Amino acid sequence: RMVRGAGPRMAPARAGGGVKFVNAPENIVTEGIDGFIAGHPFLTRLDGYPDVKVVVRADWESPENANKVAVISGGGAGHEPAHVGFVGKGMLTAAVSGDV
Repeated sequence: RMVRGAGPRMAPARAGGGVKFVNAPENIVTEGIDGFIAGHPFLTRLDGYPDVKVVVRADWESPENANKVAVISGGGAGHEPAHVGFVGKGMLTAAVSGDV
């Protein structure tokens, strides 16, 4: 339930029977990536952002990773973007997000 006068106005977007609050549907993926990276300093964006929506480990180009295999996951961003949560040491090297 939305309460009038409580914070910024956001449009409720219905998906799967639930209610989600988004600023603008066309920005949901980039805003999700921005927010996740802001809270996780070991992540960064690949060049070409926002057109290229790739989140990568910030330490990937370090000498200790020179002979390691990169594991990358990609997909649509129907879960605003879910794969980004699996990027980290011992997990994914990068996650590629599509559009919703």
